[in-house]
Amino acid sequence: MRRKLLLLLPVFVLAAGAYGGWQWWREWRFQQSTDDAYVQSDISLISPKVEGYIKEVRAQENQHVTAGQVLFVIDDSDFAAKVAQAQAAVASEEAMVATFGTRHDYQVAMINQAAAATHAAEAEVNRANLDQQRYVALATNEVATKQRYETATADATKAAANLLKAQAALEAEKEQLAVLDAQKREEEARLMQARATLRLAQNDLDNTVIRAPVDGVVGNRAGQTGQYVKAGTQLLSLVPLPRVYVTANFKETQLTLMRPGQPAEVSVDAYPGQVIEGRIESFAPASGAEFSLLPPDNATGNFTKIVQRVPVRIALPVDGPLAALLRPGLSVVVKVDTHAPGTATAEGGIVGTAEAKPAALRK
Repeated sequence: MRRKLLLLLPVFVLAAGAYGGWQWWREWRFQQSTDDAYVQSDISLISPKVEGYIKEVRAQENQHVTAGQVLFVIDDSDFAAKVAQAQAAVASEEAMVATFGTRHDYQVAMINQAAAATHAAEAEVNRANLDQQRYVALATNEVATKQRYETATADATKAAANLLKAQAALEAEKEQLAVLDAQKREEEARLMQARATLRLAQNDLDNTVIRAPVDGVVGNRAGQTGQYVKAGTQLLSLVPLPRVYVTANFKETQLTLMRPGQPAEVSVDAYPGQVIEGRIESFAPASGAEFSLLPPDNATGNFTKIVQRVPVRIALPVDGPLAALLRPGLSVVVKVDTHAPGTATAEGGIVGTAEAKPAALRK
């Protein structure tokens, strides 16, 4: 029996080797995996846009909130006073604009009055000129006295002067109307500025109520009642669970056949034995070293070639069995089947499809 087993053992080893070689040739060589991968999410950092004392805290640690729900309330007494002040300024400017409208109507009436006076002066000039002409003829024939002739001449000169005065007054009234129109436009500009100031004051008042921008779970809360905060102070982090994804840092030599859309198996260290089916969503536009605080400078002369890693984003199903249990920061192992076709686009980061393999790999 031992002799038979010893004879069969090489056969089993060869069969296992042949099977393993066949599997490697057909499938395993197309499997790319990495344990440098983590669950991530687009965490929103909640900060106030105005400064003041926190009056109310309505968000508790680990509480699930919906978009629009109030998280913090900042004391708004000063901001309400500024809104009232801005409203008073707007009312004052509106009254000024209305006053200029009334003055415009009054000035139009004054122009009409000056125009009527000009017409009357023109009529008086015509009458005085006719009288002068008649007395010139009468004085020539010695029918009228020289005194009457001189009086008619003086009346004609006086009428001409009054006409010039009326015309000048008419032009002055018209110029005054132009000045009023310019002043009205200036007041309208001030009114627009006052309304803009009111909007800014109202925005600051509205911003004293801090609301959740998205649905999520509250974490890392730092704001407390009575705390004085400035604009931009981080009050809490809002994690939009269960919308999470995986960032897998693959070596550059593993990206040859990877394309967006290819399936990926995700194994979470916290839940062994359970596999999540995901898909490659996109590739980072550069390696992780390029986005580091101190990018490598290989032109210094002290060069050592190091395999770079490129972050690959893996989309996870929102209705998966572990969707409600995944948290950003969990360690995972990602395995990508590069044999499957992808749906490559320029947005995915790498153009082409997985079917575009070298001829040696497609055999």
